[in-house]
Amino acid sequence: MLPDYTVIGRRIRNTRMQRNLKQEELADMINVSVAFMSRVERGKSQVNLKRLTQIAEVLNVSPGYLLTGSNVLAKDYLKEDFSLLLERCNPQQQKLIYQLSELVSRIKLEE
Repeated sequence: MLPDYTVIGRRIRNTRMQRNLKQEELADMINVSVAFMSRVERGKSQVNLKRLTQIAEVLNVSPGYLLTGSNVLAKDYLKEDFSLLLERCNPQQQKLIYQLSELVSRIKLEE
């Protein structure tokens, strides 16, 4: 599955705005042009892993969050993913997922 650079760019822009950072400030912090940063946020330019990691560090999120929208450091990072998964399933599938989840939750894992 190929990354959706439009979605990645939207996550970058939304997170940047939540941090009250201007696009110019973010561009300056990672040593790229404002034009490039604008293209990245609009999904018109592909950002490589090095740049993505730099952006994530400045925005104080994981690169994984920018790629997938899930923050693996958060306690409930799978909650939304599970909700979306369940919405796509019919009632029988939902029941099976629930039953499997119950069984798995009883297994003691070594940490």
